[in-house]
Amino acid sequence: MLQTTNTILMVRPVNFRMNEQTAVNNYFQQEIDLKNKNLNTLAQQEFDTFVEKLRSIGVCVIVVSDTEKTDTPDSIFPNNWVSFHENGNVGLYPMFAKNRRLERREDILETIEKEGFIINNIVDYTSAEEEAIFLEGTGSIVLDRQNAKAYCALSERANEDLFIEFCEDFEYTPVIFTAYQTVANQRKAIYHTNVMMCIAETFAVICLSCIDDKKERKNVIAHLKQDQKEIIDITEAQMKNFAGNMLQVRGYNDTRFLIMSQAAHNVLTNTQIKTLEKHTKLLSSSLQTIETCGGGSARCMMAEIFLPKTQF
Repeated sequence: MLQTTNTILMVRPVNFRMNEQTAVNNYFQQEIDLKNKNLNTLAQQEFDTFVEKLRSIGVCVIVVSDTEKTDTPDSIFPNNWVSFHENGNVGLYPMFAKNRRLERREDILETIEKEGFIINNIVDYTSAEEEAIFLEGTGSIVLDRQNAKAYCALSERANEDLFIEFCEDFEYTPVIFTAYQTVANQRKAIYHTNVMMCIAETFAVICLSCIDDKKERKNVIAHLKQDQKEIIDITEAQMKNFAGNMLQVRGYNDTRFLIMSQAAHNVLTNTQIKTLEKHTKLLSSSLQTIETCGGGSARCMMAEIFLPKTQF
């Protein structure tokens, strides 16, 4: 199994704003005193620049525009509702916020098929929403595809039983833990695993201090070491600037790039940057509006496509 792809899906926003329905447990979101129309314009500018940068290094970006018909302020983060796998399977996921459920669109899957990708089977977990059970795609689940392991920090948006069901369906070994961040002097569960860890081909970026339970922390470290991943440990302050929200992709001539926001790059130490550069090239883009209001960053904006392609 490949760990990295050179094709990603991105959704261009039309109604971007701070989503009040997700703010209840996404402590990364902050208010900006701008009219929603201005916020959306800024988010579109950041989005377009980001797409341009990705394409300039040889990443194939399939861009679909959000629709005016629905109130979907977080549509810019498609990796939460859909995942695409090498065997032609597609996962559809149950979403915590009601307005995020409207992001799931059949026409997006049709667009991907028109690009020559094969969808063999849709594994649909969305009925779990009726029981208030959630698992938000590769936000909740960080996949080590090469070693068939799936890492999940449990939260209101990542249900343990449903995660185990996913692992059985997609043949991954589950690695389960809880990750916390300090909010107003209290330890609160981090809403998505992919803001505190990133798994690449030969390394992992992770905020180990978020895993309060020592046994759980040791278990995560043991799995990463067993799979020969060099561990780059980030601080909670770095994580709050989205230094855990990264994704490794393939560009021209199969060159590996680690994609992150400018904010994430800015908080990395010189030592961390040197360590990362031993493994991969780095690419960053300013996503300030998207990060501040949306509470998600570069990795959240990219849904990786690993589907097989039709042979012409």
